[in-house]
Amino acid sequence: MTKLILLRITCPSRRVAEDIADASLETRLAASANIEGPVTSSYRWKGVIEQSFEFILWLKAPEVNWPKLEALVRKHHPYDVPAIVAMPLTHVSDDYAAWAAGNTES
Repeated sequence: MTKLILLRITCPSRRVAEDIADASLETRLAASANIEGPVTSSYRWKGVIEQSFEFILWLKAPEVNWPKLEALVRKHHPYDVPAIVAMPLTHVSDDYAAWAAGNTES
């Protein structure tokens, strides 16, 4: 069975999140995407504490697609240092895992 990961990517706008989601689905690197937000984010940038509204993009994808997904996000994302993190999915229903494998290429 294909190991799946859940990627979490913060985006400056819904449009950026949608563009990355669409590109990841069109290239069959991710099986599905969800967009949440806006959320309030706090972070240090160039020595200053910043706050902004962002959107959270979640992607479910085969673990082996991580390098290609990271490259895709960097290509479409306007931030100098986009927050791209992934978590392994340790428990996935068999039918969802089969569906995800059938809708992605790794």
